[in-house]
Amino acid sequence: MVASLKAGDKGKIIDISHVGNLVQRRLLDLGITEGSEVCVKCVMPFGGPIMIESCGQCVGIRRREAVQIEVERI
Repeated sequence: MVASLKAGDKGKIIDISHVGNLVQRRLLDLGITEGSEVCVKCVMPFGGPIMIESCGQCVGIRRREAVQIEVERI
């Protein structure tokens, strides 16, 4: 899960099929697909969003959606 990574950790996305269609579409439009490497830039407190970087772009993802994205720690 992306949510299990801490700020500064890197991972490789394995599966995004569990998130909603709109979120999948948004990620695909930004070039974030299965197999992409991501770096967690910031984890907001109190259950807030998680900011990830991939392909030079920073994207904020809600915590409840980040929990559904499977990653492999690098």
